[in-house]
Amino acid sequence: MNIIETDKQYIAGTYARFPLQLVSGKGSFVYDETGKEYIDLGTGIAVNAFGVGDEAWKSAVIAQLDKIQHTSNLYYSEPCALLAKELCMRTGLKKVFFSNSGAEANECAIKAARKHGELKKGKDHFVIITLKNSFHGRTITTLSATGQDVFHEHFTPMTDGFVHAVANDIDDMRALVKAHKCCGIMIELVQGEGGVTALDTAYVKQVESLAKENDLLLIVDEVQTGNGRTGSLYAFQDYGITPDVVTTAKGLGGGLPIGATMLGERAETLFTAGLNGSTFGGNPVACAGALNILGRIDDKLLEEVKEKSAYIFATLGSAKGVKSVTGKGLMIGVETEKDASEVIKNCMARGVLVIKAKNKVRLLPALNIPFETLKKAIEILKEEIEK
Repeated sequence: MNIIETDKQYIAGTYARFPLQLVSGKGSFVYDETGKEYIDLGTGIAVNAFGVGDEAWKSAVIAQLDKIQHTSNLYYSEPCALLAKELCMRTGLKKVFFSNSGAEANECAIKAARKHGELKKGKDHFVIITLKNSFHGRTITTLSATGQDVFHEHFTPMTDGFVHAVANDIDDMRALVKAHKCCGIMIELVQGEGGVTALDTAYVKQVESLAKENDLLLIVDEVQTGNGRTGSLYAFQDYGITPDVVTTAKGLGGGLPIGATMLGERAETLFTAGLNGSTFGGNPVACAGALNILGRIDDKLLEEVKEKSAYIFATLGSAKGVKSVTGKGLMIGVETEKDASEVIKNCMARGVLVIKAKNKVRLLPALNIPFETLKKAIEILKEEIEK
């Protein structure tokens, strides 16, 4: 029995996997069991920020493994404390809660908003406004926060207390604030699963003002946009706003599971001992790896991300068979006249791995992908789109 057959027999059928087994890789190249080489423009869905087998990240992780692999949050841990400090210093936020995933980070943010509402307005102010086409996780509560009905099927009743506004329509958001007893607003600045669509800057600033006027916590979900993905360390910095809570995961860990909920001035004291927790949250090995990743996302790298982004937008934006190119930085969606699944399949056959978001081809290459490698992959993608 080969690995694909074993997987199908013993793993729950929750994933429609590509017919491809990846066994190794280096940088932006990955290899299947036959040794065939692929250029990876998916990076484990924006996780492998510096590609596969990154030596600096590996060294940081191995060095921590040689010390202690886990402590639990009953004790202090240097990597955990230093990572929290680095996140706060580089964002202006004040405190961090660590977990293991984006969904858990968002759960913590939801708890923060609910506690804020209770303290400021009373227990009946628990409604959080999110956006239609948003995606915030796969727990029952973060699914409830997700503004896509397709994700709610089979799992009702959803957790109460979420309503969904039309993106880039501030009047709709205002109407919901007026109609409900709210405690927070939660948005993605670039909706990933919703189609890789960036919010308008003017709208985001209006949402920030609306949250302040109504004493609502503004939560920005940066699970996918964060950690250099959009060309800024965090996307909110490019939008010029100051959120009360920022969540992140994916690229922060560089390949190990970690989630972080960063709390600003209005949220930093909401959690006291026992109000939240995680067995593995702040794990020293994951934090050591994340510290290494974060420490290398500097201005030079971010400028390179923007340059690579501009190249992709220009190259594919003018290509025959492309309806639109959306997103920000190296988080890009390409709407094609051809069925996106066909484009993805044909690219895979030619040694380029791209993934999907709604009806679009989604690109999430490593932040440090060499320009020549990127150009080779984008030319193949372009050819497959234009055929």
